[in-house]
Amino acid sequence: MVDPLPDRAGKGRGAVSNRTGRFETEVRQRVDDGWRYAGMEDDNAPSPRTRLHRDSAKSILSRNDSPDIPFDRSINPYRGCEHGCVYCFARPTHAYLGLSPGLDFETEIYQKPDAPDLLEATFRRPGYRPAVIALGANTDPYQPVERNTRLTRRILEVLWGFRHPVGIVTKSALVLRDLDLLKRMADRNLAYVCISITTLDRDLARRMEPRAPTPQRRLDAIGALSRAGVPVAVLSSPMIPALNDHEMDAILQAAAQAGAVCAGYTLLRLPLEIGGLFAEWLQEHRPDRASRVLNQIRAMRGGALYRAEFGSRMRGQGATADLLSRRFAAACRRYGLDGARFQLDTGQFSAPPPRVDTLPLFRGLPNE
Repeated sequence: MVDPLPDRAGKGRGAVSNRTGRFETEVRQRVDDGWRYAGMEDDNAPSPRTRLHRDSAKSILSRNDSPDIPFDRSINPYRGCEHGCVYCFARPTHAYLGLSPGLDFETEIYQKPDAPDLLEATFRRPGYRPAVIALGANTDPYQPVERNTRLTRRILEVLWGFRHPVGIVTKSALVLRDLDLLKRMADRNLAYVCISITTLDRDLARRMEPRAPTPQRRLDAIGALSRAGVPVAVLSSPMIPALNDHEMDAILQAAAQAGAVCAGYTLLRLPLEIGGLFAEWLQEHRPDRASRVLNQIRAMRGGALYRAEFGSRMRGQGATADLLSRRFAAACRRYGLDGARFQLDTGQFSAPPPRVDTLPLFRGLPNE
């Protein structure tokens, strides 16, 4: 009988384990068969590589009717996210693919290469009515694989061609690659960007969001966007009691100084498999405060690690949650981040002439 191996954090990865998804009938477990890594110690084991797959989606717009979020439609170019944020609320979606919400979520990435064409087809339907689209509502549209796929860039080009408004949510400075498009859209009141900053502590960020840009690079991105005339909001999310919630004021101040004009925050959400994954992460990286963090989360969630009720799932309940909300409001007033939400213009939407493939017109013509 072989002995199970303890789960250990891999270099550049957020999840400690690859725990089985909730729909699987079998449970996977690492064991030592005497041949692992050709004699290497477990601490020196190679980190799992990222693999990119094709997602042959039939539609591209996701719809929602949640009263907790300010949009009713979104586009997610990718499923899974290489940033590896251990707290990511989208992790459980990988279980629908028969994969783990743990390491699989950050190493088995699915792209939607047909997204720009699907989006154009959606816009050309006679019954389509424009409203602000959230780009990156689940997983980051500017995660590392975007450098090569340029999928988000192509989506933005379609949005600009139809003069369709978009709000982007990201924690990546890669958004600056598309500053030319974003500036043109912002000049027409068609775009804004929300930059997520969870902590200003570089070491904590490296462990909690291992492949995301450093906090300073995100602040620099806010500054560059602001100087170019692109409206920017900062999301101090998620706030985790006894871990990073004490940084809320400092995050908002730094973002305001960089050029952010409004702000938002959410309390840590631990639905489904994320509760176990986050508890594993705490034991690995912050064992001295693991119990305190989890106990405070339960105090803000009615005794559970998570409650999904509309109206409280983003903010929590109880005295500690109320105090966090009041601190946020006071800091926004102090740093000038309490302005109204961005109001983009949907009235400019119009369909450009369809693209025409002219090559067949010249087939069979004699060479000059």
